[in-house]
Amino acid sequence: MENYFIGVLLLLCAAIFSLLFKKQELKLKFITIMALIASGFCVYDAISVFIYGKAEQIFNMGYIFQNARFSLDYLSAFFVVFISVMTSLALIYSNGYLKQYINKGKDLSAHCVFLPLLLASMLGVVAVQNALLFIIIWELMSLSSFFLVIFENDKKEVIQAGVKYLVFMHVSVVFIILLFAILSINSSSLDFVQFSEVLKNNMTLANVAFILAFIGFGIKAGFVPFHNWLPDAHPAAPSHVSGIMSGVMIKTGIYGILRILALIGIPCAQLGYFVLIISVISALYGVLYAIGQHDLKRLLAYHSIENIGIIGIGIGIGMLGLVYNAPLVALLGFGGGILHILNHSIFKELLFLAAGSVYVKTHTRDIELLGGLIKKMPYSAILFLTGSIAICGLPPFNGFVSEFMIYFGMLKGLSVNNLFMLLVMLLGLSGLALVGTLAVLCFTKAFSIVFLGEARSEKAKNVENDNGCSFILPMSILACFSLLIGLFPKQIFDFITKPASIFINITELNQITSLMSAISCVAIALILTVLVLYLIKIKIQNKTDKYSTWGCGYNKVTSKMEYSASSYAEPFISMLTPLFKKVSDIKKPKTIFPKDAHWEQHIEDVEEAYFIKPVMEHIEKFFAGFEKLQNGNIQQYIMYGLIFLFISLVCVVAIG
Repeated sequence: MENYFIGVLLLLCAAIFSLLFKKQELKLKFITIMALIASGFCVYDAISVFIYGKAEQIFNMGYIFQNARFSLDYLSAFFVVFISVMTSLALIYSNGYLKQYINKGKDLSAHCVFLPLLLASMLGVVAVQNALLFIIIWELMSLSSFFLVIFENDKKEVIQAGVKYLVFMHVSVVFIILLFAILSINSSSLDFVQFSEVLKNNMTLANVAFILAFIGFGIKAGFVPFHNWLPDAHPAAPSHVSGIMSGVMIKTGIYGILRILALIGIPCAQLGYFVLIISVISALYGVLYAIGQHDLKRLLAYHSIENIGIIGIGIGIGMLGLVYNAPLVALLGFGGGILHILNHSIFKELLFLAAGSVYVKTHTRDIELLGGLIKKMPYSAILFLTGSIAICGLPPFNGFVSEFMIYFGMLKGLSVNNLFMLLVMLLGLSGLALVGTLAVLCFTKAFSIVFLGEARSEKAKNVENDNGCSFILPMSILACFSLLIGLFPKQIFDFITKPASIFINITELNQITSLMSAISCVAIALILTVLVLYLIKIKIQNKTDKYSTWGCGYNKVTSKMEYSASSYAEPFISMLTPLFKKVSDIKKPKTIFPKDAHWEQHIEDVEEAYFIKPVMEHIEKFFAGFEKLQNGNIQQYIMYGLIFLFISLVCVVAIG
């Protein structure tokens, strides 16, 4: 593991030595180059694990930490690979994205410290096998990402989003600390190996540990109902940070759940059903709320909740496959879930980077103010479309492969001889099918309103050209990853079976590998068919004379004739009114020829509106009652001291 530790050390050095550079551009280039080198070292060791097997290193750190063990098994190595690659691409992108802030004179020192620190802490979390060190590194990850979220700290809404994120992360760590405290007491150790021995011999303890882990790590991952921080924090952060947080960081929560599950071995059936049902709810909740959003990055953030739900569905299926001794179901569940971790990381980072590309040119994330950008930003538009097709689970891109595996796992689960299993699998199938349909609805809205039609505001009209290489290159690489996985799923499945083997002994793969080969053939055939049809279209157009038709008095398209984001989503949202809290902004026309009229509809999160906000209002009212005590009157403060001394003396006398 020497290369892994060299990589992490290089990242820590990058964070410190970036402060020595005076020019902001040099700071960014320095941490980017160091991160690329560090990622190379870490990926080398991770790939070596896939070839040669598990690697580990033990450090004797004294009485408090005991033996601190770092280990790269197949699961950890998988996370190291995609964490390293995804964050490196985001750092390349940051060199272009942050120029707008450099030109305004913003100091990037803190940002350049916390970016490599976040990467180092994520790499540490997935390798450390010591409970106390895990909590410390986990907190370092949360704190570094908090400072990245509040990058634009001159905006009130950004600070509010950052504080909410920090509060949720500390609620998360309370459950994680409680989890490890219980395991440490029962095993008299801080080492995960000792935890495993205790958990496998005590099912009650295993159930309690998994529930604590699911809540603690589920808050970081964004499962419903622990998701509330996510739609605020991701839009508030710079786009490359949003891509890292959504594509990479929230997956550390999934890693925590998988790691505890691996320590338990075979869980009880109730936990499998619990994970599956919560995951279906999360997926539906995320996509439903995404449809009603007008902030492009907030829309993408809700889709992170949806995709975390899809990953959770795969994990739930895998757990039930273990419970009912159905190895094929377990392999498809865990394999599909783990593959979707990778796939979501690719297409979600691509979408966030494309959204950032739009923001740099238009300085707005409001979909209602965009439109017509495909003519001026063709590369960003095509790359956003690629990510949109992939996230909708459509062939020939990567999202289809992992979702198909999860579908296939549920279909195989129908053959398990258990009535409740049958009902839950049917629920899962229908839920995932509905999620896919709604995702298509959402991204047809997002792509068409942002990139097609006519510009709806001066901000969109003033765009002159697309962004440069530092934007397009990382997005193009991500788009290629998405296409290659969709075209060659058999090869990526061979890679995914390694981390899946942590949970189940893999013996029979012929049925799945033949299925992957069939998917590959269909995907390649689809690509060729589209290319042939496109060439035929061009040939026909070249031979066709074009004439203007009679327009019946019609002159040209204007933005007032087009669908808005609100009107596009309204027919669907109106059918599900009880699930949303709708807030409308409307100015009705009052004359025959009105000069100004508009209608815009926003959706508020019901958890935020009916639970979190009322609780926060009561807390604020409670603490507002103490404002009278802090009135600036020195005499009154002296009186408080005298009262405290008097009470202390009375207590001393009473005790004596």
